[in-house]
Amino acid sequence: MKKIAIIGSGNIGLSLAKGLVKANYTTTKNITLTRRNTANLYKFAQERYKVTANNAEAAAEADVIILAVLPQQLNLVLDEIQPAINPAKHLVISVISGVSCAAVREKLDSDVQIIRAMPNTAIAIGQSMTCIASDNASPQNMEDVTRMFETVGSVVKINEDLMTSATALCACGIAFFLRGIRAASQGGVEIGFHADEALKMAVQTAKGAADLLLLHGTHPESEIDKVTSPKGCTIAGLNEMEHNGFSSSLIKGIKLSALKAGNLYTKEG
Repeated sequence: MKKIAIIGSGNIGLSLAKGLVKANYTTTKNITLTRRNTANLYKFAQERYKVTANNAEAAAEADVIILAVLPQQLNLVLDEIQPAINPAKHLVISVISGVSCAAVREKLDSDVQIIRAMPNTAIAIGQSMTCIASDNASPQNMEDVTRMFETVGSVVKINEDLMTSATALCACGIAFFLRGIRAASQGGVEIGFHADEALKMAVQTAKGAADLLLLHGTHPESEIDKVTSPKGCTIAGLNEMEHNGFSSSLIKGIKLSALKAGNLYTKEG
């Protein structure tokens, strides 16, 4: 089994580590977790993950290096691990927003194979939508990374120039849909339900709507048509939302998030 180093073991990195082990993709002893404060990884150390604050050491011992730090921390981390990178041995996976494969290779001063992956926070429950892309990875490495992230959800391979768009639609998108559920539950309170009841109903209704599309493979509008009757209450509510910019505000939000995602990282530093 390949040895994996997860550099920057926050929510995404730790969820991936747990998913890989749960799916029997690898074992805890083959995963090294790094974090500046290793005390936060105590539980993982107890489960026999290797835990360290030394990024260079973790990279040197690994076959697969997963970069999972914040964009503003990346340059420092790349400087730390650069001497340990061996293109003949290593595969680098970056889950960092707005950073191209070429930019990572440039900082590493190496022609190492790099794959970008953009999961979302549903990775914590094995329901992530992860997009992957590369400009130089072999088909075998792309397949391996696909299998890796399929342990924590669904995977789509895309062109690298769409990765910032994927960030907005899938990673930021989690927050957009959660805000929609929150708004629906607030509406439920206003029409008479207790807050906990309204939230439960809104959450299950949203889940049902998503499952309809996933299981039937249908378009949202065809499912909407099944609920809207002439002069009915559903079409009245939908039209009122559209008059107030429901769809356009969501589209504008996604576009702005994509723009912002492309500007999170700078090469300087």
